[in-house]
Amino acid sequence: MLSLAMFVILLGVLIFVHELGHFLTAKRAGVRVERFSLGFGPILLSRTVNGTCYSLCAVPLGGFVKMAGDVAEEFKGNKDEYYAQPVFKRALIVFCGPLMNYITGILCFILVFWIGYPSFSGKVGQVLDGYGAKEAGIAVGDVIVSIDGQKTPYWEDIQRMMRLKQSAKSVRVAVARGGSELLLDVQVGRRPADLSAGKAAAFLGVSPSEETTVLKRGFIESVRQGFLRSAELTVFTYKAFWWMITGKLSLRDSVTGPVGIFVITSKAVSAGVSAVLSLAAVLSLSLAIFNLLPFPVLDGGHLAFLLLEKFRGRPLSNRAEGIVGNIGMYTLIVMAVFVTYNDILRFFGDRIRHIFH
Repeated sequence: MLSLAMFVILLGVLIFVHELGHFLTAKRAGVRVERFSLGFGPILLSRTVNGTCYSLCAVPLGGFVKMAGDVAEEFKGNKDEYYAQPVFKRALIVFCGPLMNYITGILCFILVFWIGYPSFSGKVGQVLDGYGAKEAGIAVGDVIVSIDGQKTPYWEDIQRMMRLKQSAKSVRVAVARGGSELLLDVQVGRRPADLSAGKAAAFLGVSPSEETTVLKRGFIESVRQGFLRSAELTVFTYKAFWWMITGKLSLRDSVTGPVGIFVITSKAVSAGVSAVLSLAAVLSLSLAIFNLLPFPVLDGGHLAFLLLEKFRGRPLSNRAEGIVGNIGMYTLIVMAVFVTYNDILRFFGDRIRHIFH
């Protein structure tokens, strides 16, 4: 029940932040907001304040902000309506939903670095055959102190350093063993494509032990790391989209939906506050990035229509926009069904097969 509650709260917060971006910007632009809704389906709670109806609905899988005159057929020409605003203002209203999610993601990452999170130490737990570490004499129990003079107190520092050594043939690794420090020249190996780099990854041939420590950063460093991690995730996500389009990455293995998010949330809850905040950061950033894709019915699709309107000097006809919007909606529905079906097989497939056999 705790996992379910956290899933609903997490999803609700991300949706609320997104819609709040649209809402506040619309208000700032002088657009009358008729309804601010969290969720879909039957209304559980509702209250009208200053002409805006705020409602909470039964199905917590979305939300919306209904602005006056935001549908062409309803536009009456009043100055407080959405379609009465210039293209720039309408684009800003659309853009600020994803922007709020992106800012939220950065803030969550900053909190993760500031309050601390569990990280593997630099202690070696396994040395793999066929790679440079074993040939150089690195042994289980050694602690990797530095790589090419750069300190590596945590395992993620080791991984980061190796990402920077894509073209290197060897690196000098300092390891602590039995109270003394050894300098070893390790040949850099390659392993299958690393998604963060888009190519074969530089690899020492070691894996971490189970020893963990809480990694905390100072506030300034936390801010820097929060922005850096958000930028890395953004670049990686757009690369992943491209790899899926070109067939380098399997859609089945790379995309998850509400079912998968629930399972991941359950694991994060058991791991503690930092894990939940990390998940919130990734989901919030991913929601922002996904929504800005130039696809009909998404915010990015609306921005594409507005850009087209700016260049043409007039919007698309209602019929054309409706056709494109319907195609986009049906495509998203099919994708949602596919992702949900795939999540069920991925996370519960063994149980289902056990029941029927």
